[in-house]
Amino acid sequence: MSTSAPDLSGEALDLSRKVSREHLFRAKEQGFSDCQLANIFSVTEQTIRALRKHYGIESVFKTVDTCAAEFDARTPYHYSTYDIENESVSSDREKVIILGGGPNRIGQGIEFDYCCVQAVFALREAGYEAIMVNCNPETVSTDYDIADKLYFEPLTFEDTIRIIEHEQPLGVIVSFGGQTPLKLSTKLEEAGVKILGTSSKGIDLAEDRKKFGALLRELDIPHPDYDTAISYEEAREITSRIGYPVLVRPSYVLGGRAMRIIYSDDSLKEYVDQALFISEKYPLLIDRFLETAVEFDIDALADGTDCIVSGIMQHVEAAGIHSGDSTSILPYHNISPDVIKTMKDHTRRLAENLGVVGLMNVQYAVQNDRVYVIEVNPRASRTVPFVGKATAIPLVKIATRIMLGEKLSDLRKEFRLEDCDNLGMKHLAIKEPVFPFSKFVKSGVYLGPEMRSTGEAMSLAYDFPEAFAKAYQAANMELPKSGTVFISVNNHDKNERIVTVARELYRIGFDLVATSGTQRFLAENGIECKKVYKVGEDGRPNIFDTIKLGKIDFVINTPLGERALHDEEAIGAASVLNNVPFVTTIEAAEASVQAIACLRRQEFGVKSLQEYAAYRNR
Repeated sequence: MSTSAPDLSGEALDLSRKVSREHLFRAKEQGFSDCQLANIFSVTEQTIRALRKHYGIESVFKTVDTCAAEFDARTPYHYSTYDIENESVSSDREKVIILGGGPNRIGQGIEFDYCCVQAVFALREAGYEAIMVNCNPETVSTDYDIADKLYFEPLTFEDTIRIIEHEQPLGVIVSFGGQTPLKLSTKLEEAGVKILGTSSKGIDLAEDRKKFGALLRELDIPHPDYDTAISYEEAREITSRIGYPVLVRPSYVLGGRAMRIIYSDDSLKEYVDQALFISEKYPLLIDRFLETAVEFDIDALADGTDCIVSGIMQHVEAAGIHSGDSTSILPYHNISPDVIKTMKDHTRRLAENLGVVGLMNVQYAVQNDRVYVIEVNPRASRTVPFVGKATAIPLVKIATRIMLGEKLSDLRKEFRLEDCDNLGMKHLAIKEPVFPFSKFVKSGVYLGPEMRSTGEAMSLAYDFPEAFAKAYQAANMELPKSGTVFISVNNHDKNERIVTVARELYRIGFDLVATSGTQRFLAENGIECKKVYKVGEDGRPNIFDTIKLGKIDFVINTPLGERALHDEEAIGAASVLNNVPFVTTIEAAEASVQAIACLRRQEFGVKSLQEYAAYRNR
């Protein structure tokens, strides 16, 4: 990769007549980025960069001595500044740079740092110098003794390319840090940087909705109808064509920020009117929402031609809950073998056509045994640490070696990558999200497409009820073995499924109370259930009072259609404040009943990950 200064021409030449070297150096010295200067002078960032290089203005790196000069530090880290002396010495070893995940945010956290750290270990084991670039002090990847060399720098093109020019690595890994480094891939490749793993072209093909939609049509892979809009009129035309309900969200969001499920024209207009910024560059994304569908997350390893499915996770909740908030089961259960075969086939074809090298995640929705692709991420996903620990297979290590040029065919035998579902697991693992509701009671407790969880717990067992019961315990939600259960479900959920849940709870000795509509429905189906007042009804005590008085041990309350009403939010808040476990979907209620029955009949022992993974050594 060339680092020589470009000859000035056009815009850069014009700018040089207005901005002297001294003025530009002073601006850089005072912390102005190339991007900021480009905005100030109404030019492109490339113009500022060209002028800066023409003037010979480059940042240098200073060293933070991690041993306070008491003895030689073997693993110092560096930061950039505009000064004279450069204290970072580039070695002659073959090296690889890994770009981290940047600042913490909802939807992007420890799972990406786990991948970065595991990749560092894999690179060092393979004999490469591992260089980490990240700016988040709350990560393990920025601990001074993890990588061979650490640059504590923002994940921008300007800062990243300067490190690359100085270190001259064999290549750069962008797919372990989430969306933040992934967005740099195209610019870096255009600058002559070798991206290890999936190319920027493959990344762009998966990220660009129109290009990806064209690929799905070419491969004859079903997907929910979708389109983009920059006005209410356009959005209304789309919904009249694809039908309600629809999932609406802004462009380029993390963690499902500002996503909503829309059921009517009035709600659509309200959403568009409240949207902060819509333009041709940042349109609204509108997808047909598949009600009552079951969602799946599939993680896979690919080397450009070969692909192996490493994990098929089934969400407990129906579609519409953000994947980061869903309880996930690995491996799947009670699903048609034909559906699984279809998803695996789609995954392999997508990996091949996107040219995936390393890790890939695909999200599917299954409705009436028809498989729809929701999205594809040609990178590490939040599920990688979970799948890696559950299967006892070092997925990141394998992906890193693939990025370095090794083939899956050679790695299958070494890592016993069996060609079967979930790599031959003999047990069950459940990922349970952890929510901050006790700290943010007024934010609402009902789940939807906008991510709310701030962590997750994992449980292992040999059957589903035990695994689910352990998952609740790990997430600090103790299920009752006896007592009183409050049930209130919306009209859509007044069906045989809630009748079965209520009947089983009554059979094992729980008392049942419900709001008027649910109580009447259960009574019509032969289930004894007492009525309790809603918050807004005349009469006391109402359900809020009853929960506060400690007379409710478990809450089953599903939101009404498009949004949770005041009564439901009050129930959720009372549950949180009084440490009463609650569920907000029928699927979670069904799983909870099985877990309660399991808790009543057995005590749980303790087994290590290694004991569960012992089957791999047989």
